[in-house]
Amino acid sequence: MTPIIAQTSWLIPLYPLMGALLTIPWSPAFIRRTGPRPAGYINIVMTALALVHTLLAFLALWGKSSPQFFFASWLNVAGLNLAIPLEASLITLGACVLIITLNLLAQIYAVGYLEMDWGWGRFFAMMALFEAGMCALVLCNSLLFAYMLLEILTLGTYLLVGFWYNQSLVVTGARDAFLTKRVGDLVLLMAVLAIYPLAHTWDFRELAAWAQTANVDPGLITLIGIGLIAGPMSKCAQFPLHLWLDEAMEGPLPSTILRNSVVVTTGIWVLVEMEPVIALSSTASAFAIAVGAVTAIGATLISAAQIDIKRVLSYLSSAYMGLMFIALGAHQPGAALLLALIYALGMAALVMGAGSIIINITTQDLTQMGGLWGRRPVTAIAMITGAASLVALPPLGGFWAMLSLVSGLWDSDRGLLVAIVLLVNWLMAFSLARLLGLIFAGKTQQMTMRSPEPIWFIVLPLAIVAGFALHLPLIMAQFNLLPAWAEISQDMALLLTWSSILGAAVGTLLYVNRMVEDPSKLIQKPLQNLLAYDFYTPKLYRNTFVLGVDVLSRMTDWLDRYVVDGLVNAVGLASLFSGETLKYGNTGQLQFYVLTIALGVAGLGILMNWQALAALF
Repeated sequence: MTPIIAQTSWLIPLYPLMGALLTIPWSPAFIRRTGPRPAGYINIVMTALALVHTLLAFLALWGKSSPQFFFASWLNVAGLNLAIPLEASLITLGACVLIITLNLLAQIYAVGYLEMDWGWGRFFAMMALFEAGMCALVLCNSLLFAYMLLEILTLGTYLLVGFWYNQSLVVTGARDAFLTKRVGDLVLLMAVLAIYPLAHTWDFRELAAWAQTANVDPGLITLIGIGLIAGPMSKCAQFPLHLWLDEAMEGPLPSTILRNSVVVTTGIWVLVEMEPVIALSSTASAFAIAVGAVTAIGATLISAAQIDIKRVLSYLSSAYMGLMFIALGAHQPGAALLLALIYALGMAALVMGAGSIIINITTQDLTQMGGLWGRRPVTAIAMITGAASLVALPPLGGFWAMLSLVSGLWDSDRGLLVAIVLLVNWLMAFSLARLLGLIFAGKTQQMTMRSPEPIWFIVLPLAIVAGFALHLPLIMAQFNLLPAWAEISQDMALLLTWSSILGAAVGTLLYVNRMVEDPSKLIQKPLQNLLAYDFYTPKLYRNTFVLGVDVLSRMTDWLDRYVVDGLVNAVGLASLFSGETLKYGNTGQLQFYVLTIALGVAGLGILMNWQALAALF
């Protein structure tokens, strides 16, 4: 018998929604003397209640191998019955625990970071929308409703990125993030609609069962598989739909914590659920691997050339998502989920640390930082912990996640992919060492001369996330997620460890020990510009897609203005002219009207019998 607390798991997404509704009395139209702060506290309380419910449901299902399924009827018309299937299992509830915990810490962080902002009600309501959408997504067991929830998250991204809508860069970033995601969403919708006539279901479990015995046209299933991948490509900021994540950094940093740690992984969750279908096409699987490999290598190279702390983290996010795409293309969904778990905590620690630094020194330029180790020890330790957990440094979580990936790749004779993962790990370790060296090592500069730790609302969540990232291997061991040492490939473990050590060592020598006065001069200027400007991808977009849309829009405007409108205006002018002309024939004489009608009837008769008259002559 399943306890009632587990049977009511479907209520979990409703807690943040209720918190969002309760913020309405503290909107600017109603605030009088209380100010907006109660709206934030209400949402924090509702998020805490959701976390308690999720933890109790998780413990109630502990030891139960079979998940619990719930069905809510949504639409039943003309023989079409659409029910919302929900799955409560250790995996889905564990994902909810991660989402709600990070959102709770991000909200506490926002109390300190946005202390003087009057948009509290709007900000916390939109953070609640993020939380509710992600919890509903991991609990939902339907491809159709998962697509709808992804659309809700896209809307949430647009609203949060555009939070400070009176700034031009913010508006541009929100618009580009929304439109870029719409490109992938449109292709994903095509795949969602195309798969139903084949499988006659959108249920993830039934789709997986159908994929075991499916006999479909290879070309068709390849197109569907690529369509299913295209949506997560935009959600996970994969090349060529990756620029939006960097522009989305213009939004409030507390929302970036949630977006860069767990929101970007929502596409990975959908791909994990659809992996049996994608595996039907080797071409679609190769496409996922190619996208992930290109993004992982390119994004780590770009991150190592950036001087904006937020840009470094955004491109590292895309690179880590690329590793998950490689795992899914190689049919290792378990390794992809493990990478997502490790990434969420490590990236959250880095983003929180970046905000802790920015709020005091009021700059994002890494070249103006330095010497913060003695002034910001908590932030430094937390960011070092987060960075170490993202790369393959034993015994932290990133080591076990990447080891699981490369071991599976090696066992399936994918040596090239193993080399790519090792290269990406090396580049990531170098980029993170460079980031930490520019911030905490070297001499104190003018911007960092007075930079103490911020208030505890910011420091406490940062320390808690770093603690989770540090102790995650112990938690994973409790859930039997760590492989036994005798079962792993020790050669792969050694290669991963050395790639991390060498990457971090090179970054430390160049940016901590300062063996070279200006390490950027070690690379030729054209290559520096190529990496610093994102392989000129924005310029390429402007000269291709943007230019093409602009030319097409101008042509459409010309056709509408001078052809369509011109034809309508010509008809109107002709009617006006003929009416003005006919009014002079209004004499009031009956015989004139009869003559006019007779001539009209004769003309119509000749016109209708023209072919017969032509035959006579």
